[in-house]
Order: sequence, then structure tokens, then C-alpha cells
Amino acid sequence: MSKPVCLLWLDDFDAYKRALDDAGLADRFELHHVKREDTPPDDLIPRVEILAGWKHGKLLARMPKLRWIQAMTAGVEAWLGAPGLRDDVSLCCARGSHRHSMSENILGALFHLTKPYAAVALDQKQSLWKRRQSTLLAGQTLGILGLGAIGQELALKASALGMRVIGSKREPEPLVGVEEVYAGDETDEVLRQSDFVVLLMPVTAETENFINAERLKVMKPTAWLLNFGRGPLIVDADLIAAVKAKTIAGAVLDVFREEPLPATDPFWTTENILVLPHIGGGHAGRGAVVAEIFADNAARFLAGEPFATGVDRARGY
Repeated sequence: MSKPVCLLWLDDFDAYKRALDDAGLADRFELHHVKREDTPPDDLIPRVEILAGWKHGKLLARMPKLRWIQAMTAGVEAWLGAPGLRDDVSLCCARGSHRHSMSENILGALFHLTKPYAAVALDQKQSLWKRRQSTLLAGQTLGILGLGAIGQELALKASALGMRVIGSKREPEPLVGVEEVYAGDETDEVLRQSDFVVLLMPVTAETENFINAERLKVMKPTAWLLNFGRGPLIVDADLIAAVKAKTIAGAVLDVFREEPLPATDPFWTTENILVLPHIGGGHAGRGAVVAEIFADNAARFLAGEPFATGVDRARGY
């Protein structure tokens, strides 16, 4: 019996081979490796049944045998719009791979906003002894829009710091560390109560331009908006206007509509908007984590079982 032909279109082949070896599956597939910046050989493309990689390269229409795609990221909007993506091809994301790194980086942003370490570091360059005061996170309300794997991990960490955590989820359910889970149509209640609002939603037809002038007016004038989800969740001009008018205190942005962020973009120069170069999810061990997700899904593929990180195309995640 022939083995499924699997194209690993990525750089860290060893991590994926190791994950398959550890799962006892490496010899169950015909594995082919192509580096991320290269193009698969013409004779391989029509034979591919499984594609694991960062991009489709507009090659899906040339893969008539393709049955399963394993994306390397949690968001899959680039794949959903890929030319040649057939309805019968299963699409999986890397949901959960950012759970620890993203929640830690969001906490880092919260500490940056409330602790004076950045200012103290600048004082040190001038040998300046200047007493500065912190703002407590304990007792403040953190609102998380998008209580998925990352949001739930963030809630656990933030509640352990003494923060009151609320948030929204498409299908509300009780969650550890979250005082109140609201439905999507109750978002304004989260915005109204929160001292810090974190965006962790995927980009869908429902969530694109979700944070606009109207919703920003619902937030406290002392509240901060942190976007670690996707750039298109925000109407950029509305956010800039709200920060300038002090409708809200400011924003921390890790994701943008265009990346790298153009040097002429007003986000760079708007006071109280902090620009981060999309550092939220990356960490040294992420490749191995995604490889384990792939190996788990590979076992399910062979067994004919539902994928652990399968994407609902109608929902967009």
C-alpha cells in the first residue's frame, strides 16, 4: 500500500521528523522537504496529499490529490482565500502554539504600562536617581475579547496576579480565572468595565473593523487597548483619533494591516501608541510545539479521526 505523500514546506524539517518519529509515524508517510524560500519541484506538486507549511504559493490548484493542509499559524485567513482551495481539503491551524508566549508577552505589555522600568532605564543613561511610582495591576479589570486557548491562558495568569478578568466568547461558558464570560453581542459590556482591553479574535467577516469609533467611545477614558490578534480588527484612523482626543488612554499594537509597518504610518508617531514588531507569538521553541501539533493531527489523519486543530471554514477559525 502506498504511503501518503507529505510535503513539509518549511525550514525546521528536523523538528517535524523528530515529532513523527516520537509518535511512531515517520515511516507511515512519504516525506519531502522543501525550504520555505524555495519552490517545490514540478514533478512533486501534483503528487502532494498533505501540505504542511507557511504558504500555499498559489500552487493548490496544481495539487489534485491534496487532502489535508497543516498551517503553521493560528490565524488562517491567508489560506481561506487561497486560489484553488477545494471544499474537500481539510485545513488545520496551529491553535495553541502561542498559548504561553502570547500570554507572557501580553503580561509584559501590561507591566510596561504600569511599571516604570523603561523610564528608569533611560534615567540610568543619565546617571539620574529619580524615584518613580508603579500602578497596581491587582484589582484592575482585564477584558479579553476572544477567550480561546491564548485568552484562557492569559486569564489564568492575570487572575493569579489579582486582576479581575472578564471577556467574550462566541459560545459563552464558565472558564477558570474568568469572572464573567459574555457573548459576542455583549462586547460593549466588556469594553465598558475594563481598564485594559486585549484583542485576541481571529479576522472574519464579523470581526474585521470590529474596534471602531463607536466602540472606542464605550471604553473608559483611562483604559488601554492591546491588540495581539490581527491588524484588521481595528479601524486604524478611528484608534488614532481616539487616542489623540483622549477618548482612551492609549494602545499597544503588536499586529498591523501591513507588516512591516511602513515608516510613514502615523502609528509610529502618535503619542501613547506603542508599536511592537509582531513579537507576541514567537519564541525559540515554537517550531517544536507546532511540530507536535502536526504529529498529533497526522495520527488522526491516518486513523480517520477528527483533527485536533481543524478549522471551521464558515467561522474562519
